[in-house]
Amino acid sequence: MFFILSKILAFLIAPYTWLFFGLIYLTKKLWRTSYKKWILGFTIFMYVISNSFIVDEVVRAWEYCDDDIYLKDTKYDLAIVLGGMGRIDERQERFDFNSSGDRLFQTLELYHKKRITKLLITGGSGSISKPHHREAEYIKKYLKNISIPDSSIIIENNSKNTYENAIFTKRILDSLHFNGSILLVTSSFHMKRSLAIFEKAGYKNVTPYVTNKITGLRKFEFDYCFIPNVEAVWSLNLILHEIVGYITYKAKGYL
Repeated sequence: MFFILSKILAFLIAPYTWLFFGLIYLTKKLWRTSYKKWILGFTIFMYVISNSFIVDEVVRAWEYCDDDIYLKDTKYDLAIVLGGMGRIDERQERFDFNSSGDRLFQTLELYHKKRITKLLITGGSGSISKPHHREAEYIKKYLKNISIPDSSIIIENNSKNTYENAIFTKRILDSLHFNGSILLVTSSFHMKRSLAIFEKAGYKNVTPYVTNKITGLRKFEFDYCFIPNVEAVWSLNLILHEIVGYITYKAKGYL
């Protein structure tokens, strides 16, 4: 009983719930006015974009499937792990991982299973005001702190976007005369664009490996199918950003 009550309370105290109920109240108050169609349409729109089932179907159509590489025993000479995994904590001079940190954590598991020989972390600074905060350098520091030997780590710390991830990393690998097998690691929502960019940049023998998937098996539970959820809005925003990014990169000839 306590578990059920905690779920109900979590729903009731969520700010998005207040917004949604506020829209329902406005719809009722304005039902007999000329604003009826506008407020009703907006309420329906807000419901659709926060419906977990509907949004997951949109996300599922975009997310990349990597053919269950995790379950296989294939070994790779190098894993290229794309940046965008968190933010730099200036006070403590360390890296704080977000959900995309799964890119690194999944790769470390493969590394410890000896399925990967070396790690290449690519990512510079995403800040205009603090260009010296380079993500790859902080992640290298983290890796060394958890006893990953320096000989197993390569970093590319100048790139600011996925296109530069591919171009700058290739320059490093070409300078090392690398021609081994590559595991390209990034989030499932980001892989479609990333793989196309890396292939266009001239990478050979690259295998995609997706992490932090948004969707799972389809569910038909009541709250999942009918109760608004702000996390669905976040997921939809993420996918729309990726779709726009894909179209933009395609127009620029990056993929």
